[in-house]
Amino acid sequence: MINTYPSSEDAEVAIAAVRAGAEVVRNSYGQRLARIDKGAGDFATTADLEAERAILDVIRSTRPHDAVLGEEGGQQGARDSSRQWLVDPLCGTLNYAVGTMLVAVNVALRGGPAAVADPFTGEVFFTDGVAARVRQEGRATPLTPTAATRLVDVNLDPPFPNAPGFKATDLLGHPTFIARFRPRVLSTTLALAWVAAGRRAAYVTDGADLSDSVHFAAGIALCRAAGCVVTGVNGAPIGDGGLGVVAAADAETHELLMSMIRPRG
Repeated sequence: MINTYPSSEDAEVAIAAVRAGAEVVRNSYGQRLARIDKGAGDFATTADLEAERAILDVIRSTRPHDAVLGEEGGQQGARDSSRQWLVDPLCGTLNYAVGTMLVAVNVALRGGPAAVADPFTGEVFFTDGVAARVRQEGRATPLTPTAATRLVDVNLDPPFPNAPGFKATDLLGHPTFIARFRPRVLSTTLALAWVAAGRRAAYVTDGADLSDSVHFAAGIALCRAAGCVVTGVNGAPIGDGGLGVVAAADAETHELLMSMIRPRG
């Protein structure tokens, strides 16, 4: 049996799920948290695990037949399910573990609605797959991208799979980048939400195909719904050969960044 629901209802599920996770993250902040080693310098905390449990409780209670891919719990349900939720309960674990409030909670239905919560501002950025909005204190307002800030977030976290063709450090030192933009480094998917909201001109990260990534799927969905230009660092569409992400507020900004990332000639 295949369950279908209106996208607006799925969006509300995503919103409820990220709020549940955000409450755990907010309430656990500043506590001494056990760390669970995941290898290669990566780790989770007990807050990651508890937030994911809270998110899954929402999804299971409202969409019991759907599959889920969680950052901490892995695949639950059929991997090839037509309805799969992608869950990152605490994006920015290292920030969180050292007392920095730059984190996000991400939930996305693959190919559909998605939500990103900032646990500390109370903002929930969300899309029903068509429009993109931010909800705070009961009020929802449209997300409107703009490059006016000239601020560009660049993810400098390894690995760098597209080197030497693309290296984030080279982009930061490019004369045109220095003249046109002001770099920022934000290691959570708040960066993508901020591009959709007009708080950043663009976001750039290296990577493989990130279309079904629990870390990036929600942010990519937000940017697309808000009208941003989103491709891979190789210029291909995300999910159709695109590697990494270049999300820009408008076509001019995207074209300029791509001219530095993939210079002609």
